[in-house]
Amino acid sequence: MTTMNVPFVDLGRAYQALGHELDDRLLEVARGGHYILGPNMAALEAAVADYLGLAHAVAVNSGTDALFLALCAAGIGPGDEVVTTPFTFSATLGTIEATGATPVLVDIEPTSFNIDPKLIEGAVTAATRAILPVHMFGLPAEMRSVMEIASRHGLQVIEDCAQSLGARLDGRPAGSFGALNAFSFYPTKTLGCLGDGGLVATADAGLHQSLLSLRNHGADPEGEYVRQGYNSRLDELQAAVLRVKLEHLDDMNERRRQIAAHYGQELTGLAKLQQASPGAHHVYGYYTIQVPERDRVRAKLREAGVATALYYGKPLHHHPHHARHCRWEALPVAEEICRHCLSLPIFPEMTDAEVEYVAATTARVIREVSGD
Repeated sequence: MTTMNVPFVDLGRAYQALGHELDDRLLEVARGGHYILGPNMAALEAAVADYLGLAHAVAVNSGTDALFLALCAAGIGPGDEVVTTPFTFSATLGTIEATGATPVLVDIEPTSFNIDPKLIEGAVTAATRAILPVHMFGLPAEMRSVMEIASRHGLQVIEDCAQSLGARLDGRPAGSFGALNAFSFYPTKTLGCLGDGGLVATADAGLHQSLLSLRNHGADPEGEYVRQGYNSRLDELQAAVLRVKLEHLDDMNERRRQIAAHYGQELTGLAKLQQASPGAHHVYGYYTIQVPERDRVRAKLREAGVATALYYGKPLHHHPHHARHCRWEALPVAEEICRHCLSLPIFPEMTDAEVEYVAATTARVIREVSGD
């Protein structure tokens, strides 16, 4: 097989795929002279809320801010505890810590890589105020169980949907279960802009008003500063890009699913694959496998021209900062997965030839390494 160079992601192709749609919309915004809290942001909020089947959405300037402002709107603060996962990006824990609350980590399921609902109740204390599940790599967490546990204990649920816009569970969108649901529009996400961006969605009118105030310096509709607030407003250029891309989201996610299906055909039996539970619609924000001798496999793939990434090479409780600010007991599954996980290229603009090359090359390399 002829060697190819396949990038982990190609954002230039993502822009070119939508051609003049993006060019025209960006030029329209630039010439219009309205750049902050403008009509594109309002239209995007309405469109995403409609997509999720919720009443409200508030666009902010990053996925990290979306999580932080969601926690603030929920009233999470010093002395509180939030139950979440160690197998996620730093922002999940960092935003909890930024409120003064303590992240309490429970282990993940070995098949889904998502928080294990069976372990949540054992971590609940009198200080617990919320559960923060993460829909890892675009696969919905087991929200049916999470919501039942939250209801029994009077806890709020805040969904981290940074990697999962478009995913569904039993036909219901990920990001529509919790009281507050945070999304990232970082360029590599299933819906990505040309920089940082994020959004919080909610069905609650009161939480909606709090979020509007929090993102705009704590001001109420009359301009009175009524709370500690922040400057976290999604600008019009990013909103315009996201409005265009949102119209193509389901098609882009279907392409991701097609790529994942081909990888699965080649790699089943050679690597441990992330497994969706019945009723879960996975959108494959990332395609992550587990392999023995992960670092050797990765090095050989690099030599063969296949770029890879580690999501995530170390659980968060093994990082110095988070280790000082979290509470946890044994987390063997997360630690094991971090030792063996490897993420392969998966983006909608990949050619069929690139998909075939990545799948075949990865299968060959795993066989070579396992046969040594």
